[in-house]
Amino acid sequence: MSTGRRIRPIKPKMRLEFLTPDGIRMIHEAALDVMESVGVRFPSHKALDILEGAGAKVDREKMIAKLPADLVMKAISSAPSVYTLAARNPEDDLLLDGEHCYLSTDGCGVETYDLYTGEKRTSTKQDVHDSAKLADAMDNIAFIWGPMVSAQDVPPETRPLHELEACFIGSSKHIQPETIISEDIARRCIEMASILVGGKENLRKRPIFSVMQCAMDPLGHDGGSLEASLVAAEHGIPTGFMPMPMSCATAPATLAGNLVLTTTDSLSALVLIQIAYPGAPVFFAAAPTAIDLRTGGYTGGGPEDFLLGGAFNQICDFYGIPLSMGAMATGAKLPDWQAGVDNSFSTIAPVLTCTDMLTGAGMLNGSKILSFQQIIMDCEIYGIAKMFAEGIQVDEETLAVDTIKKVGVGGNFLAEKHTRRHLKDLWRPMVYDRTPYNAWEASGRKGAFENATELARKIMETHEPLPIPEDQKKELRECIRKAEAELVKGR
Repeated sequence: MSTGRRIRPIKPKMRLEFLTPDGIRMIHEAALDVMESVGVRFPSHKALDILEGAGAKVDREKMIAKLPADLVMKAISSAPSVYTLAARNPEDDLLLDGEHCYLSTDGCGVETYDLYTGEKRTSTKQDVHDSAKLADAMDNIAFIWGPMVSAQDVPPETRPLHELEACFIGSSKHIQPETIISEDIARRCIEMASILVGGKENLRKRPIFSVMQCAMDPLGHDGGSLEASLVAAEHGIPTGFMPMPMSCATAPATLAGNLVLTTTDSLSALVLIQIAYPGAPVFFAAAPTAIDLRTGGYTGGGPEDFLLGGAFNQICDFYGIPLSMGAMATGAKLPDWQAGVDNSFSTIAPVLTCTDMLTGAGMLNGSKILSFQQIIMDCEIYGIAKMFAEGIQVDEETLAVDTIKKVGVGGNFLAEKHTRRHLKDLWRPMVYDRTPYNAWEASGRKGAFENATELARKIMETHEPLPIPEDQKKELRECIRKAEAELVKGR
């Protein structure tokens, strides 16, 4: 199974542990206790019918289902541990096998720093396409998550369809939207994706998109999202839910308590999907954090995020379920020192626990503002993390004893064949400045931001994603036209 001719996943050799086996077991048992004794809110009669039919205790008035431990464990056992996220270009397929870390973009912001003016403005459908196009060109970006920003210049009733179309056209990589939050929209998205792969049965075999939903912390889900995910599972589309419990607000102050809620919200969604469609591909997703004690807001970067992310990945390994973990997504307002610190640490922690999917590059202000430059700089951070996590290969070839003997005392290795064979192994920066001081001064004192700006503009002007045939584009547009005729008020 190829991981893609362009995509560079991380295959960590070093592993960090944030929880002991006893700690994982205690969190697991606490989550089972909460699900059975307190329950989780499922505001969907369809979901409640499924759960009640399988033996859950359902309170119809409060729309809460209490899930017996044996039901939960049976659901976990039916979920696959390994499967593929397909792409329009088969060479961009991603194997979720617990051995690789794949980076995605972030989403779903509402503003954009314009690449040419630098001004902050409301995001558009063109931004959705352009951010997907830039990510398509970046080797370190494995799939498109979000969309990165909301297409606020199209009708809200059909916005997810416009965004999916823009992502498909902008990139041949796997797409993972988080804006498909109703059964009707989910079915229309299935139709659109089926156009590109030759029908629904082919889509089942090659799911070129997956569905990400947000939980309603604490201990709850969104009804529309539940029903959309049931549609996805019906057609073999991987689906996952993202709890975002915030310690002191929507989670206990303690990190262990936060992890109990994160686990509960993730497992409860998995139970529903597996009861309805046993063996359907599912993944866990989470962005646990802590409250900002000064503002009461979402932190978007901090030591708690790093610890929670790494720890929850160990919990997912315990269940044998792939994980998509929020990384990067700094709270910084600009691509500055704070953004670099936030995104470096929030990348290293999940990488060293081998999180399957890391979301996401390119956003600022706690995932609210798209920065094209930040996409590129986050890819630079990921590249450093990749080299760090993969460690040092030691064998006869890399020890280079024969080459050392040949060069001898006081020699030089530049002209050696061994050097030429391994030049590609060295890390090469895209936007880091490592030029001599005089050269840096002569260039106008350009740093990473300026270099990233130039590179992003060049990509926008020259990169051509794998094209979609015109007849398929026409069918996609017709799907959206039909949806707007049926759903948009005043038409």
